[in-house]
Amino acid sequence: MKFTIRVRLTILYGSLFFVAGLVLVGATYLLVANRLNAVELTVKPDNIPTVKTTTPVTVTEIEALVNEKMKLREAYMTAQAEYKAETLNTVLTQSSVALGGVGVIAVWLGWIIAGRALRPLKQITETARRVAGRSLHERIGLSGPRDELRELGDTFDEMLERLDRSFDGQRRFVGNASHELRTPLAINRTLLEVALNRPDACGQVRQLGQTLLEVNARNEKLIDGLLTLARSEETIVATEPVDLSVVTGHVLEQHPDPRIEPRVQEAPTVGDPVMLERLAHNLIENALRYNEPDGWVTVSTRTQDGTARLTVTNTGPVVPAYEIPRLFEPFRRLSDRVGSARGAGLGLSIVRSVAHAHGGAVKAEPRPGGGLIVEVTLPAMDQL
Repeated sequence: MKFTIRVRLTILYGSLFFVAGLVLVGATYLLVANRLNAVELTVKPDNIPTVKTTTPVTVTEIEALVNEKMKLREAYMTAQAEYKAETLNTVLTQSSVALGGVGVIAVWLGWIIAGRALRPLKQITETARRVAGRSLHERIGLSGPRDELRELGDTFDEMLERLDRSFDGQRRFVGNASHELRTPLAINRTLLEVALNRPDACGQVRQLGQTLLEVNARNEKLIDGLLTLARSEETIVATEPVDLSVVTGHVLEQHPDPRIEPRVQEAPTVGDPVMLERLAHNLIENALRYNEPDGWVTVSTRTQDGTARLTVTNTGPVVPAYEIPRLFEPFRRLSDRVGSARGAGLGLSIVRSVAHAHGGAVKAEPRPGGGLIVEVTLPAMDQL
């Protein structure tokens, strides 16, 4: 069983208190015992008082007097031993009861003190958990005395500040570069289309123009994916109620493929409808692109365990489980294994970024026989 650090600190405080209490009780017991032994009175058989009498004392009378004195001494010694034992037993019993009562109070106080001492660590943990959800704008901002925990919190805040600036700069660079590249690509597409529409264009020129148009379209798609990836990595600010079943149904209308089997149920959540539509679009598009000619795709939405879920399952090539995490990295494609050059390798990266920006998660696992099962989990609307 794993105990939290608060429980372990409370156990440590309580153990130290009980050990110190037992030492104190033992020392008190020994001191009282030594004191009782020091004041012990003795009665010696030869301490017989002188008897003044005018009549002669016989030997029998003397022996009777000595025997009576011995009985008195034995009775006194017995009473003294019983008194000593009772006193030590009372000291031990009452000290143990007092130690137990005060120990319970000490453990309770230790639990409270440990909680107060670990409160800054809890604050740091909660902030780190929110930061793990792509909210780099969060700061701990610990207050109180400048101790070790305050220094840890300030160091963590400085690290977050540097990471925030770095990621913001990276996103701005990707966004600006993508915008700058879209213009020359649009110009290239226009020039190629004009050249292909010229009546004097020969067959080789037309073939070359079609090839260049395909390359240009792929580059435009790549730039669009980079822009979407940069936007999806930002925290979603403007949100509204969204039903994943409606979003998914709209995407399915854009992909009228007989291989798709929809199993759509209501799955309300909160987020950006445009980004969630792009998430569903990428999942369905990838499932169709990396599929077998006679394969199938299952698309389902549902609410389960307080979450809204979108699951896409397809047939296709066998994907080893150890390679699945790499599929969510930018520019990773199944083409690396099955020889397809389609796609820019940003589909699942965008899916993961959109899910994280909405406070959700995405996981994938191999389907027995080939293909993937990809499931996106988002907080249900009644949980927000």
